[in-house]
Amino acid sequence: MLSVRNLSKSFSGPRPKTVLRDISFELAAGDYVAVMGESGIGKSTLLNLIAGLERPDSGQVFLDGADLCALGDDALTLVRRKHMGFVFQAFHVLPYLTVAQNVALPLALNGIGKRPMRRRVGALLESVRLLERGESMPHELSGGETQRVAIARALVHKPRLVLADEPTGNLDPESAKEVLALLRECVKGEGAAGILVTHSGPAARTSDKTYVLTEGGLRAQGHAGASGQADRRRGEKDRRRSPRS
Repeated sequence: MLSVRNLSKSFSGPRPKTVLRDISFELAAGDYVAVMGESGIGKSTLLNLIAGLERPDSGQVFLDGADLCALGDDALTLVRRKHMGFVFQAFHVLPYLTVAQNVALPLALNGIGKRPMRRRVGALLESVRLLERGESMPHELSGGETQRVAIARALVHKPRLVLADEPTGNLDPESAKEVLALLRECVKGEGAAGILVTHSGPAARTSDKTYVLTEGGLRAQGHAGASGQADRRRGEKDRRRSPRS
């Protein structure tokens, strides 16, 4: 579904810097991965390259077989509008719109009619536990609730790919835990693929697989992941219930 092939990116200036070098990985629908790394190592740049917000020096990004690096700016805008969802550290909700109106924005941009729009917005607000807050204004919400609005907005148009850049950076630990669980649940429930950029080990462990970005490139880091941890816990319970021979 997503194929990143040999991406490299440098920035010029008095002190030119190569931030990404020959980055390659692939995601299938339903995959949910994390990318960790030190501040300034290029995690956000990687997301920007995948989204077509920046152009690589070399390499390719394929989404469902289409080479995004070969598309013009207008075509990339349409790809992002129809096939990508974004969740940021800063919530980026519009303060003069209600919760439901904020969530509906991607549908409005894609020309969806009012009746299916209401149904879809209601379904997503229910998924993020905010159905009763649809008519609330953003200033009436907590930080965790506001980020849940952003998650619903990122998924409402059924994107193929969700990109989340430090989505819990402005949240307290309890809200962060809830948002991370909902983000994973919603991305997988919608059948999308997701990339979570984070500097947090606990956040990364909610993913199926973690990649670590360093100056040397991108490497996979083994961990059980949320699904693996759940399987392990179920196995431990089964062993405790099994009669001893």
